[in-house]
Amino acid sequence: MKKDVKFETKAVRTRIKPSTQKEHSLPIYETSSFIFDNAEEGRALFAEEKVGHIYTRYSNPTNDEFIMKLCALEEAEDGLATTSGMAAIFSSFVGHLKAGDHLLACRSLFGSTHQIITRILPRFGISHTYVDINDNDAWEKNIMPTTRMIFAETPSNPGLDIIDLEMLGKLAEKHNLLLVVDNTFATPYIQQPVKYGTDIIIHSTTKFIDGQGRTIGGAVIGKEKFIEDIRFIAKHTGPCISPFDAWILSKSLETLALRMDRHCDNAYKLAVYLEENQEIKWVKYPFLPSYEKYELAKKQMKSGGGLVTMELKGGAERAKKFIDSLELLSLTTNLGDTRTIVTHPATTTHSKLTEEERQAVNITRGLIRISVGVEHIEDIIADIEQAIKRSK
Repeated sequence: MKKDVKFETKAVRTRIKPSTQKEHSLPIYETSSFIFDNAEEGRALFAEEKVGHIYTRYSNPTNDEFIMKLCALEEAEDGLATTSGMAAIFSSFVGHLKAGDHLLACRSLFGSTHQIITRILPRFGISHTYVDINDNDAWEKNIMPTTRMIFAETPSNPGLDIIDLEMLGKLAEKHNLLLVVDNTFATPYIQQPVKYGTDIIIHSTTKFIDGQGRTIGGAVIGKEKFIEDIRFIAKHTGPCISPFDAWILSKSLETLALRMDRHCDNAYKLAVYLEENQEIKWVKYPFLPSYEKYELAKKQMKSGGGLVTMELKGGAERAKKFIDSLELLSLTTNLGDTRTIVTHPATTTHSKLTEEERQAVNITRGLIRISVGVEHIEDIIADIEQAIKRSK
């Protein structure tokens, strides 16, 4: 396939070589192991003198196609699929950090990522420093002689804060640090961190890449020389995705652009409606002109994404009444689904953070996160509007 084809074409046409059956669509290679022609082939495969599949924990053709497709969309060199987004993040950390190393990370992070950094990595002698996502100067000031990695999440969960990827890329290059970016919220359709010098990109494929709330999965992609160490960890600790889930995700990528266009269009229209509603204390969406980093968002993102956050006048108690008044929208902790989902982070996804930690990243007790689905926007707004009125 030509290298200059568009994103949508890559998503549909990138695939592994068909088998002898000449199938048009990727098969599910649901097998634990693969047969050797003879003893010598087995030896050569294990010695890595010959390329091929041995055991699905190591590699699998279905998994390979999914990663090949994702790498093409992110313009990355190599990657691997994992059982979850958190497995992807943890494997990336332990693949490159050792006892005595220091991690520099943005303070605005998903709750489970925060738990890994603050409660699990210290068990391995890995320290960290959090940086205010809005203070560009603080990044370089907090680099230590033992710093090995910069980790960032942009847009962040759930605050939708944005970090200047070009700034981070130049900083990482200047200090010879590994730059790892969680690109889950944006997806490769909206944002491609590799263009700004990112070495490793993380995805929770559970979200927009699946797009229909069917699977749990993750992916680590990036520069080949950095993926190898992560692959070694994953190969021997076992967070490999199942071929069935990889098949679903590979097929889902074919419609990613179509779905994201609808998610983003709906999210923007919802954000505009909320900003004009007198019952809303504040609303946050990267492509609203009122967004504090609007110009940066327009620079590094194709569109504003499928998430909107807001707070009603009345705080936590009003938020609870609003959520309980919804009739159409779903109440769950997932996001990136075709269905619109409403979440209260302070009591769910970020409930394990202390009140002080939540306040540090502006997760108020009244904050509501809305993952805007692909339903008709008038129906989404109608349900939110009636819930706002009933929550007074």
